[in-house]
Amino acid sequence: MLTALNPVANYKAVRRIVALYIKQRHLLVEMVKRDILDPHAGHVLGGVWTFLHPLFMMGVYMFLFGVVMKARVNQSHEMPLDYSAYILSGMVPWLAIQLAMAKSASAIISNANLVKQTIFPVEVLPARSVIAAMVPQAISLGVLIIYVLATHGSLFWTYLLLPPLLIMHLALMLGIAFVLSAVSVIVRDMKEFVQVFSLVGIFLVPVVFLPDWVPAVFKPVIYANPFSYLIWCYQDVLYFGRIAHPLAWGVTFVFAIVSLAMGSRLFARFKGFFGDAL
Repeated sequence: MLTALNPVANYKAVRRIVALYIKQRHLLVEMVKRDILDPHAGHVLGGVWTFLHPLFMMGVYMFLFGVVMKARVNQSHEMPLDYSAYILSGMVPWLAIQLAMAKSASAIISNANLVKQTIFPVEVLPARSVIAAMVPQAISLGVLIIYVLATHGSLFWTYLLLPPLLIMHLALMLGIAFVLSAVSVIVRDMKEFVQVFSLVGIFLVPVVFLPDWVPAVFKPVIYANPFSYLIWCYQDVLYFGRIAHPLAWGVTFVFAIVSLAMGSRLFARFKGFFGDAL
């Protein structure tokens, strides 16, 4: 445990993985393109489906909770926008989280031919999964920005915090991707666990509800979920227009760094067994 939390070892791990991705940036870009386009090769709309899926899911949740269940947020200085904007501000990062985990769980297993090539940098595979999952997020963010401009007339100054928030999001999910992709080689059920979590996870983070709506007995579940803090950061930037959850920013920053460091170290320890396990 102490070795896992060693700051020097974690710093070296982060520096090593960043240097590797800088060196392999061209390979990474090409593999991300293939990840997005290849699954829809031959389809009429092709890679457009990559962006239609998250947009469709956002529309379904907005219709279900905003129209069918007629949920509302109080319009006050604390709730500056409508409920649809609230759902979108949390749904955008959550769908990227879901997709990144799903892709990561099969990143190594589904690329056994590449993994068995001794000269191939297998660390590129989890990164490809995460980046490919975050590409549709850019389209979703564009939809949210257009919606806020149309209903509110302007954007909050906090939108300037999107770049550092996206970096933290990327680092956090990359660390998780390292763990999921490595463990899935040994525990083949991991993909199914991820699918189950993705189905129920939307109700374990404050995306379609406000924390105040949750009974006190269940609130610890929300606060114990590390993804809740990332969602709160996005809501601060995209919905509240102020740092309404300062603790969430600190927790997300620490979690992102620790996740990336420890995840990459675990992946480095396991990758020597991938060839035999596959």
